Amino acid sequence: MTKPIKQVSVLLDNAPGALSGVSDLLGKAGINIGAISLAESADKSTIRLITDNPDQTEQVLSAAGYNVWQRDVIAVESPDHPGGLNSVLKPLGAAGVNVHYLYPYLRKFRNNAILIFRVSDTEKAIQTLKDNYIAIVDETIYSL
Repeated sequence: MTKPIKQVSVLLDNAPGALSGVSDLLGKAGINIGAISLAESADKSTIRLITDNPDQTEQVLSAAGYNVWQRDVIAVESPDHPGGLNSVLKPLGAAGVNVHYLYPYLRKFRNNAILIFRVSDTEKAIQTLKDNYIAIVDETIYSL
């Protein structure tokens, strides 16, 4: 059975050097970042990370006093050509699955782009994508 992967989210002060502090901690712990997204608000930012070890990532950042949590997301192969994204989005929309956000993985896989999706119904999204022959990247993403 295809399962979602784990995303680690971190709440940061929206201040110079805050992101660097997280990167420094993870680097010193030997944790590699495979995907990253940063969203800001007035005084806080949220970092979303896919790392090679989500549990250790959460432990390291929590121990340093950061507000950290994990969430299930889906890693999807998307053809890397114009319109490739829509081959993933159309089936999800037709199935009534809302995409809350997405961001790219930093490496290609089998010559395809990898996109990280947070959706309204993870199980339904996985089944819909499988029914439409769209490849989902499972826990192997942690070792890419």
